[in-house]
Amino acid sequence: MAVFRTTLKAAALLAGLLSAGPALAAGPTVPLPDVRFSFDGIFGTYDRAAAQRGFQVYKETCAACHAMRQLSYRNLREIGLSEAEVRAIAATVMVMDGPNDEGQMFERPARPSDRFRSPFPNEQAARAANNGAYPPDLSVITKAREGGARYIYALLTGYTDPPEGVELMEGMYYNAYFPGHQIAMAPPLNEGQIEFHDGTQATVEQMARDLTTFLAWAAEPELEQRKRMGVRVLIFLTILGGLTYAVKRRVWSDLH
Repeated sequence: MAVFRTTLKAAALLAGLLSAGPALAAGPTVPLPDVRFSFDGIFGTYDRAAAQRGFQVYKETCAACHAMRQLSYRNLREIGLSEAEVRAIAATVMVMDGPNDEGQMFERPARPSDRFRSPFPNEQAARAANNGAYPPDLSVITKAREGGARYIYALLTGYTDPPEGVELMEGMYYNAYFPGHQIAMAPPLNEGQIEFHDGTQATVEQMARDLTTFLAWAAEPELEQRKRMGVRVLIFLTILGGLTYAVKRRVWSDLH
C-alpha cells in the first residue's frame, strides 16, 4: 500500500510539472557544460561536506539578496550539522517576533525552528535595492529552472567579457548561459572570497559546485529517500518477475 501511495504521488507530481511547463522560467540558450554531481544517477547521494560548504557560500555571499523562505535553520541538521552548530548559526540572525504583552513587535535571535530570514521585508523593497531587479527566492531554484543544477552551476561560472560587437545595457553583466546573455546580478563568486572551514580552496568552480549542491538539497531534500525506495521497488519487481516466471514454468510443464 505504501508503494502504491508513493507511485500515486510521483504520478501527480509528474502531471503537475507537465502542466506547469510553460510557466517555468526560460532555460539557457546555449548548451550547458557537462558537469557531474554526487547526487546524479539512481544511486546518487548528496555530498554532505559539499552541501555544508555550499551553505557557507550562501550565508556569506547570497543571503544579502536572496531569500530561502522554505527552509528552517533546523533543516541544516540534514546536511550533517550538529544541534549545537545549528543553534549557533540561528543565533547570529535577528528575526522579528511579537507582538509582546504591550502589543509591540520586537527583534530576537533566531531559533532553529525559525525560517531563514529574508533579506528584504517585501518584493518592492528588494527591487528598490537592486535597481528594479527582483532577486528570486532560492529555496527551489534548481527545480524552477530548465537544466536544474547544471544550469545553476553554469550561470555561476558563466560570467565573461562580452564578445566583440555586443554592447551591454547600463548596469548589466554578460553571462554566456543566461537567456539573452545580459543579467542584472553582478558576478557573485570571486576567487578566494570564502575561507572554507574545512580548508578547501575556494576557487570559483569549487564554490559554484558546492553552492549548487546545497541548493539542490534544499529543493529536493527527500531525493535520497526516494532513490532508495526506487531501488527497493526495482529489486522487488525483479524478484516478483522471477517467481512469476518460475510458477508459470511449473504450471505449464505438463504440456511440453
